[in-house]
Amino acid sequence: MPPKRKAKSSGSDSDDPAPKKGKNSKGKATAPNPTASNQPTNKLLPVTIQFPPKKTASSVRISAWNVCGLAASQKKGFKYYVEAEDADILVLTETKVNNEPVDPALKARYPNQYWAISTQRKSYSGTAILCKEKPLSHSYSLPDHPNPEIASGRIVTLEFESFWLVGTYVVNAGEKLKTLEEKKEWNLYLARHLHDLDSRGSKGVIWTGDLNVAPTELDLSNGKKNWNTTAGYTEAETTWFKELLSPPQPEPSAEQENPPPTEPEAGTTSIVEPAKVGKFVDVWRHLNPTERKYSYFSYRFNCRMKGLGWRLDMFILSERILDAVKMCEIREEIYGGSDHCPIVMEIEFRST
Repeated sequence: MPPKRKAKSSGSDSDDPAPKKGKNSKGKATAPNPTASNQPTNKLLPVTIQFPPKKTASSVRISAWNVCGLAASQKKGFKYYVEAEDADILVLTETKVNNEPVDPALKARYPNQYWAISTQRKSYSGTAILCKEKPLSHSYSLPDHPNPEIASGRIVTLEFESFWLVGTYVVNAGEKLKTLEEKKEWNLYLARHLHDLDSRGSKGVIWTGDLNVAPTELDLSNGKKNWNTTAGYTEAETTWFKELLSPPQPEPSAEQENPPPTEPEAGTTSIVEPAKVGKFVDVWRHLNPTERKYSYFSYRFNCRMKGLGWRLDMFILSERILDAVKMCEIREEIYGGSDHCPIVMEIEFRST
């Protein structure tokens, strides 16, 4: 999530202008932000929640949710969402746990649990992936990063038979962008990790969680005021994200058709050898190219009531497995258990 700001800060979401009206496909006037007035603002989740069943019995349903503290979310109805969604894989970020939680009901539903816990300080960050099916392998590191402490509690990588799954609580650039340089370094090694996994045989990569970036102006309220002043919406972060999805593919020179890999120059956004990188897709944005819908609403300034939010939680896939996606949604109605809403995707890997 973006860093919290004081109420009088000139860059706060409370300064957002009223939404401008546009027209929908039927020509009727609509506000560009549909969450501004018609979404619940409750502080507890309802006991009864219902979702449509999986589209196919063989598909895998993956849910990702920044719970803003697991203990706090459990007091606000966390279990009601988990029971209703009944995802095959549940990715949790910002868990803030200091030890692997003991929850018999959660363990019964998800016997395979992988908790990345911060070693930097107590009750900080935290990422977990809970699965019904046991993965082939797991890890909690960001390979080759020079400071392992940075990655602690922020990443879990699982290998399944048909895909790689990477769950992250991405480093925040901080208030007044004080940790932007740290985030740039994190992004360099994360890009290399994702592309490295993508290059290993035929398995595709699914990257999800709180990615702490709003890729475009459509992905947050008040984009102009937040541009290059607020964590998650800076040129460095959005350019990195854009180049991760569609890496530059320079043509080799006539003198050197197969140039050797080189070390990145200072300030570059990628440390992946261009000849080996594949494309990734932001699934929800691909399916909803012009829509505004948000997954995070600050608790301050009545942001949920005003519809002032950010789309920070996403599913990013290897382009070659995009056709396997059956559904991808932001569960914007699930509000009250956290300042984030869950996201969910179904994907089906057909045997060949």
